[in-house]
Amino acid sequence: MTIAAESPVSTASAVPRSLELEITRRCQLTCTSHCYAQAGPAQGHGDLNVEDWARIISEASELGVTKVQLIGGEPTLHPGFAELVEHALAQGLQVQVYSNLYRMRPEHWALFARPGMSLATSYYADTSEGHDQVTGRPGSHAATRANLIKAHRLGIRVQVEIVDVLEGQRVEEARAELEGLGITQVHIGRLRGVGNAAAGGGLPSTSELCGRCAHGVAAVLSDGSVTPCVLGRFLPAGQIQDSRLSDVFASPQWQQVAASIPAARTGPCGPDCGPNDDSQGGGGTCGPAADVAPLPAG
Repeated sequence: MTIAAESPVSTASAVPRSLELEITRRCQLTCTSHCYAQAGPAQGHGDLNVEDWARIISEASELGVTKVQLIGGEPTLHPGFAELVEHALAQGLQVQVYSNLYRMRPEHWALFARPGMSLATSYYADTSEGHDQVTGRPGSHAATRANLIKAHRLGIRVQVEIVDVLEGQRVEEARAELEGLGITQVHIGRLRGVGNAAAGGGLPSTSELCGRCAHGVAAVLSDGSVTPCVLGRFLPAGQIQDSRLSDVFASPQWQQVAASIPAARTGPCGPDCGPNDDSQGGGGTCGPAADVAPLPAG
């Protein structure tokens, strides 16, 4: 059954193909320099319960969304994580889990290997010193590297994003190391001025966005805010507690938010374009629109 929006504005052109679900802000890591969600060990799971997230997933499927990304914080820490993955798969959706791969429960590996599933993670350097300096967690490099190797060995599709955060971080060496391990879906992106990386704690600029947020992608944050993407969290367009997804995407507020984002200057994003970390914050396979040279006149 297709959800009919009560608003006279059609949702057909506004419904994203991909929906990011920030189900928690809790994370084992403490990335104080650049976490866009400002996640950490002391943060909670937010204002939505498992039933709320299941409803959102069902509404997304009915609207024509084809992929959901469970993100955070560290999404596997949410008590309803496995239930939500199962529900999304049952709705026929592709599911990507954006995990820091720091601590994996044994039962999650079988879940990640299911058809329609994929993993994404962040990796910062080819040395423990470099990686752990970014995450603020000693031992995180060894743990993430070991779990990347295990995921690859199990045949689980995994995408890796390397955010260039610190001077001398050895990002190219990190990419070469991963490719040497057989992990080839690797992208290096620059730091975005959102969350902990916002200069002086000020309001981020839409120039930090790739230009495609709200056009093919949207997000629901842990407090119930619907935004153009997790990086565009400073542009809320509604609260899911009070509305259906169809109503949000048909609303004047959503149209205004979409119109406020500078248009992308290059071709369409690939199907895996997304933020480049779950709890560490940064860019994505599509860079900021501000980094792209303007199209020539005429």
